[in-house]
Amino acid sequence: MIQFQPLEKKDIAIALRLMDEFYSIDQYPFDPLVAEKLFEAFLENDYLGSCWLLFQNKKPVGYLILTFVFSFEYQGKIAFLDELYIQPKVQGQGIGKSAVAFAKTQSEELGLKLLYLEVEEHNFSAQQLYLKSGFSIHPRKLMKHKL
Repeated sequence: MIQFQPLEKKDIAIALRLMDEFYSIDQYPFDPLVAEKLFEAFLENDYLGSCWLLFQNKKPVGYLILTFVFSFEYQGKIAFLDELYIQPKVQGQGIGKSAVAFAKTQSEELGLKLLYLEVEEHNFSAQQLYLKSGFSIHPRKLMKHKL
C-alpha cells in the first residue's frame, strides 16, 4: 500500500536523494544546494504548490510535486504536475496509477481547473499511464524562454 506524506522541512534530504535519482535518468543537471533552497522556498509559500513523498512499507519510493499557476483561459488556478518520480525497483506495482489518482483528487479538492504535465518523448510507460488516467495530448506545443 502506498502512503502520501506532505513534504516537511525535515524530509528535504529524502526528497533531494529521490530527485537526484530522477534527474539522472535523463542526465538533467542537478545541484543539491540549489534544489534544497528551492524546496525551502516552496515549503514557505503555499501559493506555489504542494509536494508529497510516496512511501511503501514505510520506505520512501518517490515524490510528487504540483505547482500552481493562475490562468485566465481556464478561469482560475490550475496546476502543473511538475514532477512525479517512482523508483524503478517499485514500478509496475500500481504506484504510478495511485499517484496520478492522488494528484487528480488533490487538484479537485483545491478547486483547480486543470492539471497539466509534460512527459519525455521516450518514456512510453509514463505516457500510457497518463493516457489511461484520463489525460490527453495537448494540441499546442510547449515552448520555453530561459531568463
